[in-house]
Amino acid sequence: MEVINRKAKFDYFIESEVESGIVLTGTEIKSVRKGSVDLKDTYIRIKDKEAYIINMYIAKYEEGNIFNHDERRERKLLLHKKEIIKLQEASQKEGYTLIPIRCYLKKNLAKISVGICRGKKNYDKRDAIKERDLKRLEGK
Repeated sequence: MEVINRKAKFDYFIESEVESGIVLTGTEIKSVRKGSVDLKDTYIRIKDKEAYIINMYIAKYEEGNIFNHDERRERKLLLHKKEIIKLQEASQKEGYTLIPIRCYLKKNLAKISVGICRGKKNYDKRDAIKERDLKRLEGK
């Protein structure tokens, strides 16, 4: 199971990536294993020297009971202190932000690939669309 944030690659230049774990409850990990995750409009915020993923959608587990989870709650990311400091310094630069690139399972643990990204301008997006269309036409 791997969920990719395709919108991030269209809207941002990805400078570097960092792998992190994520704190999930029982029904959340079951939904992640099922692939019921959406990373669109998701970002990472660092507060009190801890990293949190904001607005990540994990669908409710159908077989869950009254203890089911909230779908868009803040979830803590598991990173080393040095990595958090590096991400915080990068996000404070002009035009840079922290965006989750993909969510995947590694040895039955949920992982998030955090990208240090710089926003694209409209003309950069138009160039990306132009290149994609040219590749598609060459293939025919």
